Amino acid sequence: MFTGIVEELGEITAVENLGDACRFRLRGPVVTDGAKHGDSIAVNGVCLTVVDHEGDEFTADVMAETLNRSSLGALDVGSRVNLERPTAVGARLGGHIVQGHVDGTGAVLERKPSDNWEIIKISLPADLARYVVEKGSITVDGISLTVVDAGPDYFTVSLIPTTLALTTLGIKQPGDPVNLEVDVVAKYVERLLGATK
Repeated sequence: MFTGIVEELGEITAVENLGDACRFRLRGPVVTDGAKHGDSIAVNGVCLTVVDHEGDEFTADVMAETLNRSSLGALDVGSRVNLERPTAVGARLGGHIVQGHVDGTGAVLERKPSDNWEIIKISLPADLARYVVEKGSITVDGISLTVVDAGPDYFTVSLIPTTLALTTLGIKQPGDPVNLEVDVVAKYVERLLGATK
């Protein structure tokens, strides 16, 4: 489990095409500290498994299902990525419950800067709109955020300077894809109440 509190802005240093999958090599000195084979690390909100670790870099295999359902397939050498290690039992839950299981992708639609924050409007797939509510939680590229406004095919978030400086949302431009994970509690409630898609 993750919390959506990004630990560092990492970088893709190599991409190996494996046909129906790929292997990423990523640099992240914070998340690699103490990392070992089999550990989980969220990369732009996608839970990946550490295959190998050397120095401040690690490798992770990404299968076709993940490439098709997330924006990871658009990454290349030099791409910046949000990195987070799983939350330790008993640690503070700074964001919200994040599984690292991407529900879909959206795209940055527009950015509205202000003196002390920035509003970003992001497209929302129709099948996810029912899970996104004003003042609710959503994960964008692995970042736990509060929804400011929720429309039928978009939502907005307000970003503080720290988020802009320390995550990929500081550099994403209109048209850039982002990974979305809706609040898992909403999905469980829907299922328990017997709602249909």
